[in-house]
Amino acid sequence: MTGQVRKLLLWSPRVLGILAAFFLATFALGAVGEGLSAFLLHAAPAVLVSLVVALSWRWEWVGGSVFIALAVLFGAPSLARGDFWNLAVSGPLLAAGVLFLWSWRHRKELHAHG
Repeated sequence: MTGQVRKLLLWSPRVLGILAAFFLATFALGAVGEGLSAFLLHAAPAVLVSLVVALSWRWEWVGGSVFIALAVLFGAPSLARGDFWNLAVSGPLLAAGVLFLWSWRHRKELHAHG
């Protein structure tokens, strides 16, 4: 595995998790005029995803497990109703989870040579 590919595979789940947190944070912006409690309620998913990214920076298996669980929690109820809009949220979370698990599985190879 070349150094560039190694860096890409190491950083892609982290960047994807950060982007997912920013995407979820945009929903909180819509609740700014509704009061503090509404804003905090809408910001909670973004804060949760940010915390998971922070933990996953060191322990990839945490990110893999939690991101996949969040993808199922966010996506399954909507998919059961036939609503596919929620794939915009659950899809990136699932991808980040799979990439974090892959990164954890290949940790020694990815962290080799700096």
